[in-house]
Parts: sequence; C-alpha cells; structure tokens
Amino acid sequence: MVFFHTSSNTSLSPTSTSSLPTSPTSSMVEQTIQNAESIIKKWDLNSSSLITITPLFHPNRKEAKDYLKCVMDLRGTMHFLVSQNSAPHKLVIAQTLMQIAMKRLEKEFYQILSSNRERLDPELVSTSLSSDGSASFDVEEDEADQLKIAGESISEAERVSALAMADLKAIAECMSSSGYGKECAHIYKLFRKSIVDRGLYLLGIEKFKSSRINKMDREYLHLTIKNWLNAVKIALKSLFNGEKILCDHVFSASQTIRDACFAEITTEGAKNLFKFPELIAKNKNSPPDRIFRLLELHGAISELRPDIESIFNVELTSAIKLQALSSLQKVGGSVKTLLTNFGSSIRKDSSKTPVPGGGIHPLAQSTMSYLSSLSDYDRILTDIISIHPPIDNALFPESYFNDPTVIEAPKQAASVHLAWLILILLCKIDSKAQLYEDLSLSYLFLANNLQFIINQVQTSTLKHLLGHQWLSRHTQKIKQYALSYESVAWNRVFESLPERTTSELSYEAVKDCFKRFNAAFEQVYVKQISWIVPDGKLRDELKVSVAGKLVPVYREFYETFWTKLNADFVRVSPDDLGNYLSDLFHGTRISSSSLLQSSSHSKGCLLR
Repeated sequence: MVFFHTSSNTSLSPTSTSSLPTSPTSSMVEQTIQNAESIIKKWDLNSSSLITITPLFHPNRKEAKDYLKCVMDLRGTMHFLVSQNSAPHKLVIAQTLMQIAMKRLEKEFYQILSSNRERLDPELVSTSLSSDGSASFDVEEDEADQLKIAGESISEAERVSALAMADLKAIAECMSSSGYGKECAHIYKLFRKSIVDRGLYLLGIEKFKSSRINKMDREYLHLTIKNWLNAVKIALKSLFNGEKILCDHVFSASQTIRDACFAEITTEGAKNLFKFPELIAKNKNSPPDRIFRLLELHGAISELRPDIESIFNVELTSAIKLQALSSLQKVGGSVKTLLTNFGSSIRKDSSKTPVPGGGIHPLAQSTMSYLSSLSDYDRILTDIISIHPPIDNALFPESYFNDPTVIEAPKQAASVHLAWLILILLCKIDSKAQLYEDLSLSYLFLANNLQFIINQVQTSTLKHLLGHQWLSRHTQKIKQYALSYESVAWNRVFESLPERTTSELSYEAVKDCFKRFNAAFEQVYVKQISWIVPDGKLRDELKVSVAGKLVPVYREFYETFWTKLNADFVRVSPDDLGNYLSDLFHGTRISSSSLLQSSSHSKGCLLR
C-alpha cells in the first residue's frame, strides 16, 4: 500500500523543515497528528461552504504560517512512522490528513495566482525582485516586520506582489517536500502560460505563417515588422524575464521543477516570437526597402542575444535559442542575397538614353539614395558581411583603399562593400558617358555625377565609412574631368584669339580674328546654354576657370582694335562675354539669333 507521495527532490529550505526531534516518542507522534488534525480539518474544503470561500492566506497570515508548519510536522511524522514500520493505523490517519491539506493548498495556490493576476504581472515582477530572484518579504516574518522593512522604498502594488510571491513560494515548497510538487507545478503551468500567451497577444504577436506574410501588402507588412520590433524587447525583458524571475522564486527549492515549468510556459510563445524574422527573410515579396526592414530585424535580435542567452539558459529552453539563432542566420543570408542582387542590378542597367544636358543620371540618384540609407546600418552590415561575405568583395582591388583609418576600423567589412558598390556605379556611369556624341558633354556628365556621388557621401554616414582619402582622391578626379571638359569644349574659342595682342596686326587679320571668335563663341554658347551643372560650387568653378582664361585675353584684344572695325564685326563686348558665361549650366534653352541680336546684355556681369 502506498500511503503518501514521494518526491525526487527532498531538499528543504530552513523555514520548511519539521520541528519534530530526530527520535520522537510515541506521545509526540500522537500529539503531532492530533494538532495537525485540528488545524487541517478546520480548513477542510468539505467541512463547510464558508471555509471553502474563506482564504487561508488572508491579510493576517499567522494562521497560514501555523498551517504550513503543521503540514511539515505531519510530513516528518509520516517519514518517522514509515522508517519504524509501526502503527500503520496512525500512518493511514496521517496520510488522509496530508491529502486533505494538499487539496487545500492546491486551492490556495490557485486562488493566490488568480486573485493576484494583475499584481503578478511579469513586468511588475521583473522590477520588484532583486537580480538574484529573492522576494522583498518572507512568509516567516510578521506583517508588522514586513511593513517596517518595506517602508517607503516600494509601492503598494510591489508590496502586495511580493507578499503573494512569498505565499506561493511557501506553498510550493510545502507541497514539493510532501511529494506533491507535480500537482503544484501543473496548476502553476496552466495558469501562468495563459498569462504569458495573453501578454504576447496584447503585444500584437500572432502566429504567422509564410503564406499569410507573402499575401501582405507593403504597408501592412511594414507595420507588422515595426510592431514586432517594439514588442520583442518588451516580451523578452519584461514578459519572459519577469516570468523567469517569478518561476525561479516560487520553485526555488527545486531546479528541476522550475526549469520544467518555465520551459513549458514560455517555449511555444517564445519560439513563435523569434520565428517571425525568419518568415520575413523567406518572404517572396521584395519591395525596394525590404533590406532595411531585415537589417532592423537582424539588429534587434543581435542586440537581444545576451538577454536571450541569459533568460533561456537551461537545456529545456534550448529550442528557443536555436530558433533565435536560426532567424539571425536566415535574415543575414537574405541581406547578403539582396546586396549581391543590388550590385548585379547596377551592372545590368541597360538604359541607353543620355541624360539631357549632362545632368545626374537616375541610376546614380537611386543607387546613392540606397547606399546612404544602408550606411546608417553600418554596425549591423559589418556583422552580417563578416559572416556572409558577398562574392563580389573578393574582386575588390586592394589599391582602392589607401586610407588606414578605414582599413583598420572595426567597420571595415561594411566600408569595403559599400565602396565596392560605389565603384560598380562609377564604372557604369563611365559607360553611360559614352552615349554622348559630344566628348566635352561626356566629361561634364562624368564631373556632374561624380560630384553628386561625393555630395551624397559627405552628407551621410558614408563619409566616416569611406574616409578622407577616398573623398580626396575622387574630388581630384572631378578636377580632371573639369579640365578635360574645358579643353575639349573651349579650345576652338581660345585658339580664335591671338596669343599675343599687337598693334601690328593688319585690318584683315583683326577682322578675321573677330569673325572666328564670334563664330566659335556663338557655337559653344548656343550648345552649352542647355547644359546643366546642378552643384552650385562646381558650376561656379567651371565658369571661373573658363572666364579666367578667356575674358582677359579677349578684353585686351577688344580694347586694342574694336574702334578700328565696323560694329558688324565686333558683336560681343568683354562685359557681355562675362554675362554670357554666367548664363551657362542652368539648363536653359536659347536660339542662336539671341546672341547675334544682343548688343548689351541686361544681366549683371559675373566675371570681368
């Protein structure tokens, strides 16, 4: 015959051990059973309806303390009777009393959990307990002592929460040591799992499937990801952490029970929570900004990994950590694929229409907007690229980076890959320049687009990732493009004027010089007035350079000979020349006759 439950974990806290001596006498055993019978039967659930609804653990908890003590004494008596193999009738009585007591404690345990549902909120628990999981109160202390300890250091809600936790712990220890730990844990798991599941539901965490995510439109998917990013921190640091603290506290006497309880309460919800990023990584829909959502998901999991490892730190919760790691790897792999595809899309751009006026190519605009945004995730990118290096990086010329501040930086992986993508773009822009029939416009197009790329770098995190020398090297290349433009575009105008003005020139020679200058300048002006240089600084530098070479030479020639010639041959004054140059690179349209008919330009002279 089995008289009472046995427990695999018989270790007891000092407050829960029996007060019986090691070798009690027969009268002591009898007295213990009688004392237990008077207390336990008073609170027998079958005794009266009033007792059924009256809580044992009421505000004055001395009676609850006496009840637990008598149960522990009864347990000690039962062990003594079994060890002596005597007085079986007393053992039967003790066993019956123990069963009555356990049913009462089961009811009290559930009532405390239920009535303190809000007070045992995981977030409140996580802040009201110390890091070692000890409660602020203990059931062994008198209420007056408890209030004295509490003082004004904690709120009323925290005080009530701590008292409830102390009661739960006392009951759990009593039931576990009496061999009823399984029954206690069952009640706890059922109730607390519902709390955790509801907490996740209120945070907006649902059980998603790939098929459902694939059907979401872009806006709803973005909102769902944003909600998850906000919810995951609360779920982990408050919901799961608070639940672990509570579970560890209530079942502090048994690691086996607390680990099993926590695992069963949290595994389903936590696995579903951390599976979401993996489902997003597998999503077949690919909006342009998808990579940024993936980077945010990767960053969130990476940031929370220490907490994940700390909270789910037992073997029974290893599946949760594996799911989080799987999501991290899948998201990282998806980001790598998108980066590779992005580089390929730049190379494969097949647009054949030259940008009017040599302006900024749409490919440069879209690419740099994308890369500027990517640079804001440099730390996350480095983590991903370090683990999932794109194949393209192997082709990157080592000589391209000469800046030691970039090479030695911990952000090297992100820096190198972003620089590689910009290099792909620059190569593609070079090929787009070949679409222009006018060589000088090709150089202007290259200067414009490189200046745009540099501006985007300087106004984003790319500036710190690529480094000073990268900027200096490419700024120097703009100057080379500008010189090439000037040489090709203006050389015929420069050559129309004599290198050295001398009064010895014949009338015909002077007339011929003016005619050649008029024709060359008119041709260049009419053609370039529709060209554009969006960057104001570059635009001024180009005009200053041309004016600096052209206006002084023309002014000297003009002032020497214009009085000797018919006005028909001298169409442009030095002041007009400077004004005409100021009109350039704004992308305006003008007919050739406007230049021929203008004898006095109305605009203020930019350069003289």
